[in-house]
Amino acid sequence: MNEINKKFEKHLTVKSTTENLIKVREFARTAAEECLFHEEDVEKIVLAVDEACTNIIKHAYNYSPEGIIDISIFVDNNKFVISIVDNGESFNPNIVPEPDIREFYKQKKVGGLGMYLMKKLMDEVKYSTVSDNKNQVMLIKYLYR
Repeated sequence: MNEINKKFEKHLTVKSTTENLIKVREFARTAAEECLFHEEDVEKIVLAVDEACTNIIKHAYNYSPEGIIDISIFVDNNKFVISIVDNGESFNPNIVPEPDIREFYKQKKVGGLGMYLMKKLMDEVKYSTVSDNKNQVMLIKYLYR
C-alpha cells in the first residue's frame, strides 16, 4: 500500500464530447484496477466519473466540443482521489435538492440523478472553484487495506 501511496498518479485530458466518455471510463477503470479495488467498487468509480464528466459536458460547456476536461487520479492518505477540472460555467451543488427516488421512478424521468449517484457511489464528493475560475469536482473512494 505504501508503494501506491508514494507513486500512484495518472492524468488524462480530453475535449468535452460525449464520444470521449469511453476514454474517460477506460482511464478510471484502469486506475481503479491498478489500486486493487474489488470489481464492485471499480464499477462504482467508473460510473461516478462518467456522471461527473457528463455533467461537465452538458452543463458547464453546454455541449460545446471545444471545452477541456482535465482528470487526475492519485492516492493520498489511503484515499483514491479523482480530480476533474473544467473551465466551463461554474456550478453550486448546494442548490440541487436531494431527489425523491420513488417519485422520480413513478414519473419515469430520465436524467437528473448525476449528483445523487456520485454521492451514493463514492465516499466523498467535493466541488470547488480553483484558480483562474476553473471548476473542480473531487471524487474520493477510501482504500480499505
